Amino acid sequence: MSVFEHPDFDQHEHVAFHQDPISGLSAIIAVHNTNLGPGLGGCRMFNYADSQAALTDVLRLSKGMTYKAAMASLPLGGGKSVIIGDHRSQKTPHMMEQMGRFVESLDGQYVIAEDSGISVSNVIDMAKHTKHVGGVGGNLQFDGSPADGNPAPATAYGVFVGLREAVKYRLNKGLGEVSVAITGIGSVGMRLAEHLYNAGAKIFVADVFEPNCKIAKERFGATIVSVEDISTLDVDVFAPCALGNAINQTNINLIKAKVISGAANNQLQHPEIGTELHAREILYAPDYVINAGGIIDIHHQKIASKPEAIKTHLEKVAQTLNTVFERSESQDLPTSLIADRLAEERFS
Repeated sequence: MSVFEHPDFDQHEHVAFHQDPISGLSAIIAVHNTNLGPGLGGCRMFNYADSQAALTDVLRLSKGMTYKAAMASLPLGGGKSVIIGDHRSQKTPHMMEQMGRFVESLDGQYVIAEDSGISVSNVIDMAKHTKHVGGVGGNLQFDGSPADGNPAPATAYGVFVGLREAVKYRLNKGLGEVSVAITGIGSVGMRLAEHLYNAGAKIFVADVFEPNCKIAKERFGATIVSVEDISTLDVDVFAPCALGNAINQTNINLIKAKVISGAANNQLQHPEIGTELHAREILYAPDYVINAGGIIDIHHQKIASKPEAIKTHLEKVAQTLNTVFERSESQDLPTSLIADRLAEERFS
């Protein structure tokens, strides 16, 4: 199957492959749309089953970044990159430098930043060979604390603001009255758990990396459950904060939560899942709307915004979601479809 025939190709402007046998780098960069600006998106390093799985992931993520930037009202397009390999055992500084050279070969079409398996220090290594990097020159975070370039705090805060809005819209409750099941207690999920704990929510957590769950239990009184059971708990909110396809044909009819609101990208296995959620009256906060905090933060760090400007922009996530929810209700259409239409109006 050629790239053009791939079901997730969706008119990508540029898809590039690169392999360096010396460093062991095998990577793909996908640029979906640059109508509003260069394609900004993080680099994910993951031990994919095969190259087709990596290609599917990068195409879906790249497209999602186009929609995310548009819905966040940013002068940016959508792009993404993936490195095939185990970030805990195979990643080296030389590999990261080679990735920088790969990014530079696209001559500014793509701006790279950190993502799962890639740290800010890794992006700094890439920056030795490309100027097209984001999230490495931190100033101050939205709360006034020093920034190190990691967009996770802003992402988590944006998801928290959006989740609070979704709970208010569907359940007419405050966070102190609800239970939330979080799958994926990483850099974003852990921070989201902290925000929810401070707001009084009851928290359930699951992660393939058990030590993170234990931390959440110790710090926030979270109840640990299995990864297999987390999506079907009898809770108010399900918050996917790990990899994609969290809502799929296997669990769609078993979900008891009335709100789905989390940080993960590509949460729906396929578009029809959004229709099924709408039919079941489960309020879904479209992933690329609610998790836009990271790209918002990277943009503001680059232009050296003041903390209050960053926080104001992050809190607009709630306003955008409210618009999506209201149109979904008035038009009797899935929130996922409404968000797509709004984004496409902006970047097309």
